[in-house]
Amino acid sequence: MSDELLIINGTVVCKDCFVPDAGVCIKDGRVHDIEKKDVLKKYYPDAELIDARGGLIMPGFINGHMHFYSTFARGLGLSTYAPNNFVDILDQLWWRLDKALSMDDVYHSALIPLIESVKSGTTTIFDHHASPRSIRGSLETIAGALGQIPVRASLCYEVSDRDGAKSVQAGLEENATFIRSYLGGERLTAMFGLHASMTISETTLKESVDLARDLGVGFHVHTAEDVADVNDCRKKYGMGVVERWAAAGVLGPNTILAHCVHIDDHEIDQLVDTGTFVVHNPESNMNNAVGVTDVVRMVEKGVHVGLGTDGMTSDMFQESKFSHLIQRDFQGDPKVGFAETGQLLFGTNPMMASNFFGEKLGTIEVGAPADLIVVDYHSPTPLDHDNFLGHFLYGMNSGMVQTTVVGGHVLMKNRELVGIDEDKIYAEARQKADELWKRI
Repeated sequence: MSDELLIINGTVVCKDCFVPDAGVCIKDGRVHDIEKKDVLKKYYPDAELIDARGGLIMPGFINGHMHFYSTFARGLGLSTYAPNNFVDILDQLWWRLDKALSMDDVYHSALIPLIESVKSGTTTIFDHHASPRSIRGSLETIAGALGQIPVRASLCYEVSDRDGAKSVQAGLEENATFIRSYLGGERLTAMFGLHASMTISETTLKESVDLARDLGVGFHVHTAEDVADVNDCRKKYGMGVVERWAAAGVLGPNTILAHCVHIDDHEIDQLVDTGTFVVHNPESNMNNAVGVTDVVRMVEKGVHVGLGTDGMTSDMFQESKFSHLIQRDFQGDPKVGFAETGQLLFGTNPMMASNFFGEKLGTIEVGAPADLIVVDYHSPTPLDHDNFLGHFLYGMNSGMVQTTVVGGHVLMKNRELVGIDEDKIYAEARQKADELWKRI
């Protein structure tokens, strides 16, 4: 059997390419050739074939901020849940949920969004984990789920003072242990996780920064998601959240700040100067009523802004639409949001993933890892490189993803996961979720 795979009879599309009636040859997990389909069939007659059936052959998507552990909140009804603000949401829902997670729950709650990511064309994920009563070994447990459904992922554990000194120490050790094992991995890598400024003391922040510096990694941390985080920071430290991170040494090109809804111009300049990544999570921000990140202003000033889902979904098609529309509404200007969303998803997210994985991800070019998807989109109007984004935002959805390939491995073909008993995994997850809900 040939070790070559051809995905042919489609249009190869990425930020820098648009090749109709073409395909891709994959060899040794990488893009080996991009050519017209007849040329590929002639050059590689023994290769395994996947027929794109006239659809689009695209790079797999990158999710810049995710919470696998949030899976079991789906459909959860709490009789006492009546939040008036974001802090109430944390206290009444998320901090009750994460405290109740067992290690089995951590495993099963990761498998579900991994399946959904594959089915919606996401091939790289930056996850941010919390399970305060199941900390030690939790990242390795998620790595086990990723062994079963092998997308690329960056993992971290969110250190926080909210559960006491023992939890802080366990979180520090969990990050350090995982980083030492996986930093620089081809498919699985690591960052240092922090929760948010309002739950991190000066002592914990200093310990985290010192440890991360020794380990040679940056941070993945919620930043100014709600005004409560900013007010807390100004009251305690006399500065904004980004300013606090800058003073402590958190910022830099190896750090991701999720949200940044409530930051000022000076803080934006600090992000630009340090090359720090920001990840916009519009659907979550809308759901929590925390405000809207001023993506347009940040992009104009040169901040590297990417796109994530914050655990609300695994669907980057859906998240892109939210990003596009909320910016137009927020700015009160129908001319904005369109190009910016394209930059977030197809520009910054690949840049961010390439930076953290040390490989050129989010693109289709010879020598790059073969993280590809086939989208069954047949345009009712002319489609070319210049108007692709309009087709993407207004015509495509995740249900059109037919095939997903990561590192040359076919994880889904014709909407069927390869080697995965999806029904069994979902049945086990429902049982675990039911037990978890009873504990809560």
